[in-house]
Amino acid sequence: MNDVLFFYIPGCPYCRRADKLLDELCRERPDFAAVSLRRVDETREPALAESYDYYRVPTLFFGRTKLYEAHPSHSEKEMKTHLQQALKLVLAAQKVTTLS
Repeated sequence: MNDVLFFYIPGCPYCRRADKLLDELCRERPDFAAVSLRRVDETREPALAESYDYYRVPTLFFGRTKLYEAHPSHSEKEMKTHLQQALKLVLAAQKVTTLS
């Protein structure tokens, strides 16, 4: 599976912020748009959500690796930095896989 899983809960303000920031990052860095992002509403897919180790939403996983788990203390700038780092890691991993 090459998708980044983006676990969220509808109505969550942190999830809405992360979604907005992901869109912003993709506009700023078009190469980020190549990352396949699967949004997982944990209220609709509880079995999938429960099979991953996280506590807060939004949370991003690539495979079984947790890339980011939000924390209420994160400012918008901190959240954007974490999301950007996550997308960079995915792109780097995809390049390695492509070269192999």
